[in-house]
This record gives sequence, structure tokens and C-alpha cells, in this order.
Amino acid sequence: MKIKEEEIIRLMSGEKSREKGVRLMMDAYQSRLYWHIRRIIVDHDLSQDVLQETFIKAYQNFHQFKQDSQLYTWLYRIATNESLQQLNKMKKMQKSDEDAEYHLQNLVADNVSAEADEIQVLLQKAIHSLPEKQKLVFNMRYYEDLPYEEISKILDMSVGTLKTNYHYAKQKVEDYIKSNYTE
Repeated sequence: MKIKEEEIIRLMSGEKSREKGVRLMMDAYQSRLYWHIRRIIVDHDLSQDVLQETFIKAYQNFHQFKQDSQLYTWLYRIATNESLQQLNKMKKMQKSDEDAEYHLQNLVADNVSAEADEIQVLLQKAIHSLPEKQKLVFNMRYYEDLPYEEISKILDMSVGTLKTNYHYAKQKVEDYIKSNYTE
């Protein structure tokens, strides 16, 4: 991946090769970024919109990429920020806590396939019940298997804080599943 990343950076840095660089960047990172965003946003269509915004921001602000981190770390940070902005927009549009809970349950239910078992549904509900920071850390560590050092760069948090957030998130998820699982 390092060679491809270097090629993307080289192409994105050149005025004439920028379009090709964007296409290569999208091919390389689209799937991983989509699933990162999807775990935060849940809704497929909104996730697609946020993904598109992420690539637009990366294109427009590539001159700000200092190359002191890996390209995907920079892209994950943009995707995370765009996702959080989208969540804030969604929260502002919600009229009450009751409406928010109803909406969240419908989103989770709509996005879980018919074959999915009860544990998967509970896992998604448990994750969405977590505080924002714990949810982000949990998703990046559990689903993306990102090292704490990379998550630290993406979220601009210390490794110790991340480990604490992940520990508490994992415990809350386990407790939620145990208390809501019926055989």
C-alpha cells in the first residue's frame, strides 16, 4: 500500500496529474472510508454523501496535507469530521429525544439484513448507545483494527485516553448485549 500511497501523493501534488491522483485515491480508499463513515452515520445514502464530501474536501485541501502522517490517516480524519458534522445536522433536525430514539431504531432496523441474527442487531444498538467519542474509538479499533497510534492522529487524542475510551466502550457493549439478549 505504501507504493500506491506515494504514487497518489505524487499525482495529487502535480497540477496536470491531479485528476488521475483523485481517481487513484478514490479507488484505493473508497471502501474502507465508506465503512468507517457508515458505522458512524448508519444510513447508506447519508454515508455515500459524506464519503463524497470527504473526497471533495481532500481534493480541495490537498495542499494542506503535510505528509507527517499516512495519507489514509489524513483521509480518516476528514471522514470522521465530516461524519460528526452530519450527525450534528441530524441532531438539530430532530425535534425530541423520543423522535431521536425512534429514528435510531428505524435506521438500525433498516440497515440490518433479514439474515442477521439478534446478536448483530444488539451489537449495533449497543454501539449506537455509546457516547460519541467511545463510539468512534470502538468502531475504529473493533471494525477497522486500527492501531491506537493511528486513531490518536485521526481523533487528536492521547493513546491513554483512547485505550480508556475503548475499554469503557467494550464493557458497555458487552453489558448491553448481556442484559438484552434473549435465547
